[in-house]
Formats: sequence, structure tokens, C-alpha cells
Amino acid sequence: MTRWFKRAAPIAGAVALVAVVLPGPAVAAPSNGLHVTWMSGFAAPGTPAQYNKVGVIKVGPSSAKNVLVLEPGTSAGSSYFVPLAQWIVSRASGWQVWSVERRENLLEDQSVLDRFKQGKATATELYDYYLGFLKDSGITNHFQTVPTASVEFAKQWGMNVAVEDLHDVITAARHQGGKVVLGGHSLGGSVVTAYATWDFNGRPGADDLAGLVYIDGGSSPNPVPASQASSELAALNAPSATPWLAFGGIPAPYAGVYNATGSAAALLKPNEPSLGQTSGLLPAALVPPVRVSNVGQYGYALNVATSPASLRAAQAHLGVGLTTSGAVRGWNGAGALTPITRFETMFSGVGMTNVDGTEWYFPQRLTDDTGAVANGNANPAQDVLDVHATMGHNLPKSLLIYAFGAALGGPGVPADAQTLAGQSGIPAANLTLANFQPTYAHNDPAGAYPHDAFFDRLVPFLRKVSAKK
Repeated sequence: MTRWFKRAAPIAGAVALVAVVLPGPAVAAPSNGLHVTWMSGFAAPGTPAQYNKVGVIKVGPSSAKNVLVLEPGTSAGSSYFVPLAQWIVSRASGWQVWSVERRENLLEDQSVLDRFKQGKATATELYDYYLGFLKDSGITNHFQTVPTASVEFAKQWGMNVAVEDLHDVITAARHQGGKVVLGGHSLGGSVVTAYATWDFNGRPGADDLAGLVYIDGGSSPNPVPASQASSELAALNAPSATPWLAFGGIPAPYAGVYNATGSAAALLKPNEPSLGQTSGLLPAALVPPVRVSNVGQYGYALNVATSPASLRAAQAHLGVGLTTSGAVRGWNGAGALTPITRFETMFSGVGMTNVDGTEWYFPQRLTDDTGAVANGNANPAQDVLDVHATMGHNLPKSLLIYAFGAALGGPGVPADAQTLAGQSGIPAANLTLANFQPTYAHNDPAGAYPHDAFFDRLVPFLRKVSAKK
């Protein structure tokens, strides 16, 4: 189960080039008053101090004592959860939601994207700075990728670093004085299990938690072989190897750049003809047969009904499809589970600065390490990868667990959660299990609105946590 999530999820970032913007004045995006709060993180060996940080977007009243901490999946950034978080706190009294922004996002250059979202840069400037220079060598003012030689330390940013950073977040959340629930989407579900079963000086991480939430992701009991872990580690540590995962074959940081700029363009300039469609940069399967707008191209590439099967991890149910008339076709969102504007908001981070819904640089080491979590059972691969998720039989019996399967995880998500609970004797009454694989795409649980089967079970689950002695 774990391996599927961590290999499939990067595709979401790779397709967002589809809404490459057309020149023209940008529409100013309103501020939502949210921002990333950075705090001290784990002092990772060899990492410069300025990167030993972890961030959160805090949604909800600061007076709320209970905190739901959400860990994004592969290639996802903290703004991915913001619309869902705002909905949660409107319905679950006494709760805040903190969406985690991992340390690798400190490497991103969002300067012109910020200006575009604020209406201070034109779409031409956005396109040229991040993408136009790839085809036009005459564009000299453009962003620079991070040289591999300067970030060799990021090859160590695996599960140990992610869990220790998360430990600082959980500690801060506990200072609110209420209960803390940890949830994760896709690969973030593997991080949830790793944290809950991590050996913190003889105590499992779950001792500091009242509940766990799995959103189409998790960890199976079966680890990768130690030989595979060793070969992956050797490949990563080779002198010429990059620290970063190549998303769908696209090297970092371009998958994230494509998604951030594409979603912002589709949201703020939806009706302009798409340059992505005619750029020659898109795979043929993503190019509509008729001329489309930015939002038409974005929807065509990511909607379940029109997106290719290879992009299942990127998809949501965004509506009917392209409009049927006009020289430039738009998007018909009728019947959508996830409204396309909500999807664009999740990935663009509109209303906030220096943050979006993707990670431009995602650590290969974190990807590799998820294969050793194995529902918190000690195994030889953990010894190879310095993973300490060994307390899967020592979780508190009072722990509440909610697991929701969608397109990628399906019935395996609740099944793995049930196995995790059984290892520690957690009673069945503490579990909320659901499988919506036939009807929910991988991103629908976080994006669906105003009807969401995941949300409909989450709010009662949080209320149950609040009421539990």
C-alpha cells in the first residue's frame, strides 16, 4: 500500500503546466489573512540552520484548544488543505486546523508568483520568469534552480527528519491545552503511521495524540526488503544523484512550478486562451482537440472523465468537461464533486504569499523511507534507513482512528488502519472506516464541496474526540 501512494502521488504536480498563462494584466487576489508560521525544527546533521525549520498554516480561532494537524502527501504543500481547513473550523467548534509546510519549501523562489497573485505582476512576467525562458533564451530575468551541489544535505531529509519536525509541530499544538489529532493525505498517511509508532525514548508518538486520520493513504504491514532499501540509499548517495524526486519524469523544481503557476493562471485569468495548449510542452494526451481557455485546459487535464489513466493521482471530479461552443472553450463544472475553483485555490495558495499547494523540491529520501514504516513493525529495512517506527503494538487503547479510502488506496486504507489498531488492542468502537474508491478520486476527499463523504464523517469524528474523556 505505501509504495503505491508514494510512487503515484507526484503526478499531480507534473500536469499543472496545462494552464500556462497568456499575457495580460493579472486580477488581484484578495488576501485571506492566512500565512505560514515557521518554528524551529529538527537540527538535521549537516543541514544549515536556516533550513532546520517547519511551518504551519493555522486556520481557525486562536482560542480553540483542540488542533487537527494535517500532513500533505508527496509533492503537496500546505495550502492544499486550506479550503478544507476553513470548512472544518466552521463546523467543528473548539478546533483549529494546522496544515504542515515542510522544510524543503524554504528553497522555493515564489517572488514573481506572489506578485502575480497580488496583481502586481502581469501574466507575461509570470510566464517569462518561470517558464518562458525554457523556450526563449533571450529572457534573461528568470528564476534559478537550486544546484545539487549546494543541497547535498537534503539527501538526509527522510522520515527521521520529517517525524522530528512534526514532533515540534505536535508539541506546539499541545500547548493550546486541548487534544491533538494527526491526519495525512496519500504519503502523508505513511507519515501519520510513522509518527504514531515512532519510538520517542521508549514512548510511541501516539501517546501525545487523541486520534489519527488517514485520507487515501497509510502504511501496510509489509516493509520493502532490506536489499531494496540498501540499493535505494546507495543510488541516492551517489555523487551525481539529485536529492529530489523526479515527478512523473519531470526533474525538480519544474513540476511544482508548473502546478503553482498553472493553477494561479486558471483561477485568476480563467477565460484567456491557453498558451499551454499550443506551447508544444504538453504530452499529447493532455491537449484538447479544440481551442481552450486556461481553465478549460486545466480542467481537461485533471478531471477524471478526460484526464489519462496515468494521472489518477492528480485527478478530481471537476465537472462535465469542456463547454460545447465558442471559439475558445471554457469549463463546464456542472455536477462536480470538487469545484474547479476550489481545486485551483488549493494548489495556487491564492490569498497568501510565499506558499502554494505543491512542493517544488520533494526529498527522494522521504519517498524511499516510507517503504520501511510497515505499520510500526520493526524490520531490517528500518535499520538501513534509520527509521524508528517500531512501536506499532504499543499505541494507547483510547486512540481514535478514522480511515477513508478513495481512488488509489481504496479498501486497503481502512484495512491497514484496522490492522494497526488490532496490533495494540484498540477496540473496534474507536474506528471510523470508509471506502469510497468507486466514486472518489484521489483528491476529492480534500476538495469536494459542498457535499463530501470524507468531511461528513470527519466532523463527527472530531466531535467524538472532543467528548472523549
